[in-house]
Amino acid sequence: MIAPEFWTRRGPAAQLLRPFGIFTRVATAHRMRRQGVCVGIKTICIGNASVGGSGKTLVALDVLARLPNRPFALTRGYGGALSGPLLVERGLHTALEVGDEALLLADIAPTVKAWDRAAGARMALAEGATAIVMDDGLQNPALHKDLSLLVIDGGYGFGNGLLLPAGPLREPVASAARRCQAAVLVGQDETSALARLPPSLPVLRATILPDCVEPLGRRPVIAFAGIGRPEKFFRSVLSLGAELVSSHAYPDHHIYAAKEASALLAEAAHKGARLVTTAKDFVKLPSALRSACLVVEARLEWEDEAALEALLKA
Repeated sequence: MIAPEFWTRRGPAAQLLRPFGIFTRVATAHRMRRQGVCVGIKTICIGNASVGGSGKTLVALDVLARLPNRPFALTRGYGGALSGPLLVERGLHTALEVGDEALLLADIAPTVKAWDRAAGARMALAEGATAIVMDDGLQNPALHKDLSLLVIDGGYGFGNGLLLPAGPLREPVASAARRCQAAVLVGQDETSALARLPPSLPVLRATILPDCVEPLGRRPVIAFAGIGRPEKFFRSVLSLGAELVSSHAYPDHHIYAAKEASALLAEAAHKGARLVTTAKDFVKLPSALRSACLVVEARLEWEDEAALEALLKA
């Protein structure tokens, strides 16, 4: 989906839809009263209070790389048609089957895709998991969580602060924060989102660092992305010194059709520019487009890495 523009402000459209937020509030509160299953190993949830991209998968990938022994990733696999539970295999499964994020997670750690999170956790345990990292799922009560992190995109915050459908919130910020042991702020707090959190909630700060296998300095490029906030990616490309000839934003989790791939390839040939995209988009591209693209990777740099490590060990 593409987030509506009125989710960033409290204009007429948001005010008109605001009363319907009561249904979102009640439904989420009712669902979260369920008792989660405890599978007997550490379960870490990387979640947020709103829909859309906030950097959850990036945080999950970072946490997975830090955990010892054999941690597993657990994801619903948004956009994937298979319900699972199943063990994701990069060479076997496609984004249409398991979702793009599941393929990224599978590059770092064994990954289970399951609409039923409890069933997915049991599969991970049977496969020898020593810990589980959930990519999303803060509003899913199926599993008991030992540690929950509330991820916040510093540039977007909580949007207009209203509940669906008037705004991007799945539940009130205070409700989500109460179930978390820390917040993770990705980027600068441009919307004063931290002011909405309980003062007692620890905040871990991280910055996204872009990187590319080939230097982009002064090279003409065409950037395209189907993520929660494509403009973040375009800024990352510019930060690497590239000359951004044009940019194309697609809906989050977009699956690229052959016609779109042909149009991008033709534009690159016409303008003498190199195509660049995100790792999340790269796993969904048709082969001809994939071979013509450079991937701008992203990793997190933590302001206080020791604080994160201590939280994971607690």
